[in-house]
Amino acid sequence: MKHKVTRTQSALTFIEVLVVIAVLAVLVSLILPMFAKARQRSGPPCMGLLHIIGQAYHVWEADNGGLLPSQQSVSKGGWADLLTNANQGAICWTNYAILAKDLGIWPRSLVCPADERTAAKNFTTDFNNSHVSYFVGVSASALDPQSILGGDRNLGLGTKADPDYGLSPKSGKGNDVAIPISGPVSWSLKMHSAGNPGGSGCILLGDGSERKATTAEMNQYLTNAPPTTNWPARHVPATPSIRLIFP
Repeated sequence: MKHKVTRTQSALTFIEVLVVIAVLAVLVSLILPMFAKARQRSGPPCMGLLHIIGQAYHVWEADNGGLLPSQQSVSKGGWADLLTNANQGAICWTNYAILAKDLGIWPRSLVCPADERTAAKNFTTDFNNSHVSYFVGVSASALDPQSILGGDRNLGLGTKADPDYGLSPKSGKGNDVAIPISGPVSWSLKMHSAGNPGGSGCILLGDGSERKATTAEMNQYLTNAPPTTNWPARHVPATPSIRLIFP
């Protein structure tokens, strides 16, 4: 004689379903702000790239007597001799080519994801300003953490945001600029500033640390930065300024 196995099935009542939905809603309301805060702290992907560049500077500096590429002579692997001349924007890429060994064989870290430019295939046969997203503060020093070592190329002079890339021409010809520490400067409407009325950009300080800054904050960083003193002959600005070279 075969016995039938009786299975009892239970289903959630309407009240139980409402309770489950309510619990899930509470959990979502608690978790989403945590993700938002974590994302805010981490900043844009560009911050991670500047961190890599900052580390490359740190390694290069340790191997070169505490000097950055812009402070070391050409005979010892730097480009300080070239910077005794004005208008060196066209060779801004040189600074990063010098860091090639410490950046890795593929210069992907030199192009911000928010930029229209694309990374070069290598540092030798296919590398120039058009493959760089970051300006260089050639008078920055690791001994002064408030000095400005680099940052997003879409920075411009004045209070009105440039609709394009500010002091960095699309042509890749570069720009060698004296920026008054009193400002004013503003992030252009490109890159991280797109849709942000307060402006937004990323910078690298002399100690190798990266920062995200609004236009107002960038002007404050300028105020705190030590002015450049080693200007090319006959190109000393009338007001205290820092020298930034744009790709």
